[in-house]
Amino acid sequence: MSSRLRKTAMTLLAAAILLPALVLLAAQLGAFKGTPPSDLGIRNGRLKPPSSTPNSVTSQASLYPDHPQAKRAAIAPLAFKGDGQAAMKKLASILRGMERTEIITEQPGYLYAQCTTRLMRFTDDVEFWLDESAGVIQVRSASRIGHGDRGVNRARVEAIRHQLMAP
Repeated sequence: MSSRLRKTAMTLLAAAILLPALVLLAAQLGAFKGTPPSDLGIRNGRLKPPSSTPNSVTSQASLYPDHPQAKRAAIAPLAFKGDGQAAMKKLASILRGMERTEIITEQPGYLYAQCTTRLMRFTDDVEFWLDESAGVIQVRSASRIGHGDRGVNRARVEAIRHQLMAP
């Protein structure tokens, strides 16, 4: 192997090792955390619409029929038995038990939490609203950055649903 070819191979090898290490370091330092949305919460009986990219789910997608992600983002609201406030307390307890999840806002009838992925530290925003008139808990879960989410938001909501329905 020529000296020039060996030098090029060593450079490529160093880059192949160094680049992923730098990306992981940047992730651990919060480079992929994103900025918390300033428009979360309940407005006129609605949670925020789905994201414009395929990385969110919402039980209120039908309220936004012209939204380009409405069909993809649609998920059923959380059903509960008995008292709505008791269901919200159980929901808060479930969230507290989830790894890398922090409740940011806990009010009667409304919860907002942030969930962070283990390796890359991506942050998702998850909201829950006790919709007493419909007898359900409306939910929205969305990634802050990126295009897709590999089904993480949907899987999270379904896991929460499963725990909420457990006796």
